[in-house]
Amino acid sequence: MLKHRGFPGRLPGSDYQFTIRRANPKGVTPITRRERYRDRKAADRRADAGFVQAIWQHFGEEPFERGNLDAGRLSWLFGREVKPAEDPFDPASYEAMLILDVPVARASFPEAFEADDEEGD
Repeated sequence: MLKHRGFPGRLPGSDYQFTIRRANPKGVTPITRRERYRDRKAADRRADAGFVQAIWQHFGEEPFERGNLDAGRLSWLFGREVKPAEDPFDPASYEAMLILDVPVARASFPEAFEADDEEGD
């Protein structure tokens, strides 16, 4: 399992985890698309935005290996902001390749891109 050095382990000031420490000995937790409802807690939305921001800052528009990124956090974004970067895609592989769909991510979480937008002004 690839460990993404420099990727934040969690949302600062919270218990929302972004990475895992070690591979699951019982098997890889598959990435599944989770439905995001409008009544989600504000803290959950901040965690999603923080995770998108970390992906953007760490990988940009380049495909990236799932590695030690948390399957639960990825699942909240999967199929929308984060998409498979390979076909066939194995959702239960630490080596699975993903990619950030930047236009969709910007529309869903504009706050995750504010620093980049201010630099362009």
